[in-house]
Amino acid sequence: MTSEKTTHFGFTQVPHDEKVHRVAQVFDSVAKNYDLMNDFMSLGIHRLWKRFTIALAGVKSGEKVLDLAGGTGDLAAKFAKLVGTDGQVVLADINMAMLQVGRERLLDEGIIVNTAQVNAECLPFADNTFDLITIAFGLRNVTDKDVALASMFRVLKPGGRLLILEFSELKIPPLKPLYDLYSFKLLPLIGKVVAKDADSYRYLAESIRMHPNQETLKQMMQDAGFERCDYHNLSGGIVAVHRGYKL
Repeated sequence: MTSEKTTHFGFTQVPHDEKVHRVAQVFDSVAKNYDLMNDFMSLGIHRLWKRFTIALAGVKSGEKVLDLAGGTGDLAAKFAKLVGTDGQVVLADINMAMLQVGRERLLDEGIIVNTAQVNAECLPFADNTFDLITIAFGLRNVTDKDVALASMFRVLKPGGRLLILEFSELKIPPLKPLYDLYSFKLLPLIGKVVAKDADSYRYLAESIRMHPNQETLKQMMQDAGFERCDYHNLSGGIVAVHRGYKL
């Protein structure tokens, strides 16, 4: 008798190979309303979280940047201006609907970047290609995070850095009941009213709780080979930015 490998999709256990398809269905559903919902869900604070990440990245002119799970292109747009004409930015996402929204948005703003539909677990780039890799609010949706981190490490240049912006563990205990109420009651309701999709936003709330906390993710990065790993808690730990270097 054989047992099929399973993983979590929110709070539900699903076959390992099925998660990527379920996640794809979620983001096919939310793509057109993604930016609007981010503003509703975070009261616009997600823009400050991303601004902090960009500042921490320390991007220089001429560098090559890979923005994984780049979605609608918030980070890629800023990086394109920072690297200049001598640099290169690749906006990458596993979901074609999200990638199309991001590409069209950047073109409307007169920003041209390379785009690629990729799976973070098996990046189709040569070793030692990028100076910087970022993944914002995408790692928690990856099926095998250890494999993805190893893949990112491989395509980074020596001296390159990885920045992960992701929801994490709230570090202010008195606020946890309110945060749970918001996550599991109000968030699906907002999704239902604004995006006509409560289920996808219920999954997003559950996926946050299943994501490794700050110290666990830091250790996973170190296990993948990253050095000088650290993290910065934002908004009391609701979000954290992890950073590590390939040395």
